[in-house]
Amino acid sequence: MSGSITTALALMVGLAAAGLSPLAYSAGQFDEYQGSGNTVHLGPRPGFLVDDMADSALKDKLRSCANRSLRKTPFSIGHRGAALQFPEHTLESYVAAARMGAGVIECDVTFTKDKELVCRHSQCDLHTTTNILDTPLGQKCSNPFTAATFNGDGTVDTPASATCCTSDITLAEFKSLKGKMDAFNPAARTAREYLGGTAGFRTDLYAGPTSGTLLTHAESIELFKALRVKMTPELKSASVPMPYDGYTQDDYAQQMIDEYRAAGVPARDVYAQSFDIRDIRYWIAHEPAFGRQAVYLDDAETVAALPSAAELLGYKAEGFNIVAPPTFALLTAAAGQIVPSQYALDVKAAGLKIITWTLERSGLLADGNNGFYYQTFDSAISREGDVMKVLDVLAKDVGVMGVFADWPATVTYYANCMGLLR
Repeated sequence: MSGSITTALALMVGLAAAGLSPLAYSAGQFDEYQGSGNTVHLGPRPGFLVDDMADSALKDKLRSCANRSLRKTPFSIGHRGAALQFPEHTLESYVAAARMGAGVIECDVTFTKDKELVCRHSQCDLHTTTNILDTPLGQKCSNPFTAATFNGDGTVDTPASATCCTSDITLAEFKSLKGKMDAFNPAARTAREYLGGTAGFRTDLYAGPTSGTLLTHAESIELFKALRVKMTPELKSASVPMPYDGYTQDDYAQQMIDEYRAAGVPARDVYAQSFDIRDIRYWIAHEPAFGRQAVYLDDAETVAALPSAAELLGYKAEGFNIVAPPTFALLTAAAGQIVPSQYALDVKAAGLKIITWTLERSGLLADGNNGFYYQTFDSAISREGDVMKVLDVLAKDVGVMGVFADWPATVTYYANCMGLLR
């Protein structure tokens, strides 16, 4: 039996065992991902970024790799797949990330009304990430669509609003929806108008009616197995009060791990994440094989909110091994250069490994208004190609083990050029 047919059959068997309908895969669809030397398709963006760099030794080094054969790498992590241009947490977004060489891909995990696990960034984001408001299910939303109201001069008085949660609908209903780019139109007069608003630096090109395939958590596991990538599920904080109909936080944390075990995925291929320290502690205590490489996400929004050196040492003493702060936490600017922050030095001194988030999520960099992720070193950013300088400092000076990116091709190119393939 050919490898491609074996892969397709294994995928269908895995989904059937999970009680799910097989996805629309065809024999041979994932041939390019067989073995370790899979084909990587970067497209023009990495080359554009390198060309845009100011002259430097780093630019020369990156240019020298332009014709190199490329491999997928765990240094490149697909943030919600390839969310810069593809609807996040969809089959199409995940496959795009794998094609761009992401060696690890993320499914953010939440649950439905019937307590089934699905891939969504938030339990209550269906109104901005799916077409739910353009379907009859919109009436089941926690807060159905309310149109904007306007002042006499035509400006918006009260923005349009809606709140739609996975816990508002069953798994079967969830699977009937289509993913779209995460956005909304605050001036919407109708539910369909509300579904617009995609940021100018993104696109709706890959959000048509024949794509945007939503996945359960179990389906994402089977897809990632077929794509030959490692997995980094994030257990999202519930938007409903917990316990939920008898379903506790521990039940939730355990159910996520159980789905990897049921799919035969070894713990070494799973980097379970959470912003909730209780989840990390639970996995360390009850699922130590998974807990050893659990990722504690830091939700600090400013430098002042970051953990102290003593707190970081405390994490290590508890058995934490990996922390994942936002990029601003790890970098600062000094004399016009990007350098490691004191927090980054403290993390390394505590003996913790680092993953960071999220590259390629800030739109244009040259406009000098780069927001959350660049807040500590924005003064050292002047052009689009500077993203490669950011990567270089993160890799060489901070020593991160991986970088989440909304467009993994950028990280994949850098990692291949610098030999970061394991």
